[in-house]
Amino acid sequence: MINGKLLKNAFVSAANNISNERKAVDALNVFPVPDGDTGTNMSMTIQAAAREVLRLPDDAPVSTVADTASSALLRGARGNSGVILSLIFRGFSKSLKGKEVADSNDIANALESGKDSAYKAVMKPTEGTILTVVRKAAERAGISANDGDDVLTVWDKALEEAKIALADTPNILPVLKKAGVVDAGGQGLVLIFEGMAQVFKGGEIISSGEAATAAPVEQPKKAAKKIDADIEFAYCTEFLIEKDEKSTETPIKLRAYLESIGDCVVVVDDETIVKVHVHSNQPGNVLTAALKLGQLINIKIENMREQHENADWGVGDEVEQEELKPVEPTKPYGFVAVAAGDGLCQLMQELGVDNVVKGGQTMNPSTDDILSAVQATPAEHVFVLPNNKNIIMAAEQVVPLADRGVSVLHTKTIPQGITAVLNFDESDTPDNNHMNMMKAAERVGTGLVTFAARDSIVNDKEIKKGQIMGMENGKISVIEEDSITAAYKVTKKLFKKGDSTLITVIYGEDTTEEEANVLASKLEEKFGKEAEISVINGGQPVYYYMISVE
Repeated sequence: MINGKLLKNAFVSAANNISNERKAVDALNVFPVPDGDTGTNMSMTIQAAAREVLRLPDDAPVSTVADTASSALLRGARGNSGVILSLIFRGFSKSLKGKEVADSNDIANALESGKDSAYKAVMKPTEGTILTVVRKAAERAGISANDGDDVLTVWDKALEEAKIALADTPNILPVLKKAGVVDAGGQGLVLIFEGMAQVFKGGEIISSGEAATAAPVEQPKKAAKKIDADIEFAYCTEFLIEKDEKSTETPIKLRAYLESIGDCVVVVDDETIVKVHVHSNQPGNVLTAALKLGQLINIKIENMREQHENADWGVGDEVEQEELKPVEPTKPYGFVAVAAGDGLCQLMQELGVDNVVKGGQTMNPSTDDILSAVQATPAEHVFVLPNNKNIIMAAEQVVPLADRGVSVLHTKTIPQGITAVLNFDESDTPDNNHMNMMKAAERVGTGLVTFAARDSIVNDKEIKKGQIMGMENGKISVIEEDSITAAYKVTKKLFKKGDSTLITVIYGEDTTEEEANVLASKLEEKFGKEAEISVINGGQPVYYYMISVE
C-alpha cells in the first residue's frame, strides 16, 4: 500500500530528480531557438507541488496529498510540457479521491486517469512524445494490477514500460531520430516516475543535488519589497480548504466576509478544493470563517511588516512578477498580455492592456502568474494574449479558475498580440471580438531574429550554435552571421507586393538604436514606396528583432 507520507515524499523525490537532470533534459530539445526548455519548465512545475506537499502532516491521507500536489501543479504549470505534466497528475488525483491509502488497482487506475486527462486536453495529440510515454506506462500498470501484482510491482512495471516507450520515441518522430535524441517531455516524465519509485521501494528521497545551487527553481515571491512601509493589513494568510460536502457555507460568502476585513482577497473554487489568499489584521477570524467550509490545509501566515523591515534590498534578486491585488469588475472588457522588455510592456499598456505579465521566450510565466493578472483586471470579461505558442496552454488553464469571463486568444507572437488589441471593438460581444481579433492576428506576418542556442539540423540545413537565425512565422528560413542581414532577408520573404502596407521593426535589448536605424534604412530603400516603416525600441531579450508585416 502507498500511504500519504510515501506519496508526499515521492513528489519531493521526483521534483529533486528532474531538477538535478534538468540541463540534460533541456539539451534534448531539437529546435535550436532559445526557449523555456522542457527540463526547466517541468522542474519548476513539479517543484511547486513539492513545496506544497511538504507542508502536509505525515498522516495526511493519499487523497489529500494528491489533491494538494494537483492544485499546486495546475497553478505552477509553465510551458506546454509543464501543463501536460499538471494534467497527468490532475487525473491521477481525481482517481484517488477519498482514498486513505492506494493499492495496486488504485495506482493503475490513477495512471489511466492521468493519461486520459492529458490526452483530452491536447487538441491534436502527437505520438512519440510525453503522451505516448504516459499512455504506455498506464497500459502496463493496468495489466500488472489485473495479474494481481502488488503496488510496488505495478509501479515498477509502469516505469519499465515508460522507459521502453521513451526509447522508441525516435522511431515515431523522424525529427528525433535525425537529431539522435529521445523526446524531452517523455524523458522528464521518466525522471519523475524514477524519483517516485525510489521512495515507493523504501529508499530515501533523492537529494536536491545540483538543483540546490544551479537550477532556476522559482523562489517564493518577496512581496514585502513591493509593499509600502505604511502597511494597512499586516498578515498575509494563505491556505487550502478541503470542502465538506455537508457544509451549507459557500466560497462566495467567505469571499464577501474576507473583503470586509481585509484586501488582496483571492477565493478560487476548484471542485473539491478552495484556494484562499487575504491580507488582514485578523488571521484568526479568517481561519475561523474558512473552517465553516471544511478542513484547512497548507496554512501559511506571514507578518508583512516584519518582512518589510527585514527584507534584503541587495542587488541580484531575480526579476519577479509585480504583486497584483484582485479587484472587482468596473467595466465590460479588459486585457492581460504576456511580454518581456520595458518598451514592449509600455507599448502594451499604451494600447489599453490592463496588466502585463512579464515573460515570453525562455521565461514562461506560470498559470498562477496569469491568473493573478486576470483577477487584478477590473473587467467582467478579460482577453488574455499569451503572445508565445509555449504559453497558450498555461493561459488556457486560467479559464476555469478565474471568477470572471476569460477568453484566451492564441496569439503566438508579440506582433499578433498588438494587432489583436488594435482590432478590439468594445461594442461587440466577447465571442465576436475573439473571432475578429484572431482573424486579424492571423493576417500578420511575423519575423523573428535570434541566435542558435544549440547545434541542429533544420530542413536539411546544418545550424551551428551561435549563428544568427531568421524565422518566418515560426519557421527558420534564414541563416546568417549578422542580425541586420538576417532581419532584412526575413522581411523580404514576408512582404507581399500589393498587399503589405506596414512594416514595424521592434528591436531588442542586445540591439542598438543605430543598428535598428541601419536596418530601417535598408527596408526604406527597398519598400519605402509601398509601405510605411516604423521602428520601436521593445527592449525584449532573446530576439534582436521582431518584425511585423501587414
